[in-house]
Amino acid sequence: MTAVDLTVPAERSRLYWALADVWNVVRRGLTHYQRQPVNIAWQLGFPILSVLLYGYVFGSAMKVPGGGDYTPFLMPGMFVMTMAFGFINTATLVVYDSTKGVIDRFRSMPMASSAVVAGRGITDLLAACAELAIMMLTAFAMGWRPDGGFGFLGAFGLLLWLRFALIWIGVWLGLLVPNPEAAGGLFAVAFPLTMISSIFVAPQLMPDWLGWVAAWNPISSTAAATRELFGVPAGVVAGDSWVEQHALLMAGVWPVILTAIFLPLAVRRFQKLSR
Repeated sequence: MTAVDLTVPAERSRLYWALADVWNVVRRGLTHYQRQPVNIAWQLGFPILSVLLYGYVFGSAMKVPGGGDYTPFLMPGMFVMTMAFGFINTATLVVYDSTKGVIDRFRSMPMASSAVVAGRGITDLLAACAELAIMMLTAFAMGWRPDGGFGFLGAFGLLLWLRFALIWIGVWLGLLVPNPEAAGGLFAVAFPLTMISSIFVAPQLMPDWLGWVAAWNPISSTAAATRELFGVPAGVVAGDSWVEQHALLMAGVWPVILTAIFLPLAVRRFQKLSR
């Protein structure tokens, strides 16, 4: 009788263990959330406070192109802002692991070099799903009513797509900055990035030069595209520039460009840590 070869091909074996390493990193990140409820309460509570603050405190003073209620215009922008600010959390967690020697211990183990970076990305995407769900429930309680169906699912996917791209910026910066305190200073980068955009105000209501910068801000494309998918009237969403007229296209393209730039940088920086 002919013997049956039960050995696993080398390629399959490497893939299996790489996925196992990624899952272990993800499980570690989720366990930290479970054991540090204060941190997750802040990470999930900040979006709620932001929605309530901008919706009720500033809402009556804001103008919407063509008139109408500010809430349908604001809520998609708030979702985008939360995804944009998420890279600060990513950078803080990465630099914390780096300064505490956790990453060095990972590097000393026989594990895939990409597992730490990929595991961090998946963990942050899961946290982003929770943030979006809580924010949408809060917005719904405030009277926000998006169009359902595929438009809603498409908007949710675009928000996660933007978050996925910004994760690699956070990982790269987390491997560059020297300590968690310096990572907290990244808010100075995120704040103008979100303010000079279409999150709160339509670019056509800004001075011409500032409106041009805001329109070409990558997060403005995601904000405009999600507003369109959530059913905000076209006259409110679209401006006159090419990038605003093609917001759905650019909402898919910008994250690809950001990922193509910063994912290799993050992996390369991780590989050079011990050199």
